[in-house]
Amino acid sequence: MYPPARPHPARYTRRVSTSRAAMPDPAETAQLLAELRQEHRDLDTAINQLASVLGRDELQLTRLKKRKLLLKDHIARLESKLIPDLDA
Repeated sequence: MYPPARPHPARYTRRVSTSRAAMPDPAETAQLLAELRQEHRDLDTAINQLASVLGRDELQLTRLKKRKLLLKDHIARLESKLIPDLDA
């Protein structure tokens, strides 16, 4: 069928301060990005498998798609934090 839903660790949903002093280590951010990208791929696989089932659970499918979009947004925010600020 499809892989079981992964637990949603608190670190995926916590708010991160934007001050320079509180910026996480770039290596930690890269590791988190890798984990989030893997979860995004896993959700994509699960969504495709669930969408092909005849008696699928539409509510579960919708929740998976919403989670996938939230992950995509979180990934984009983290990627933008890795880009250094440039003075114009």
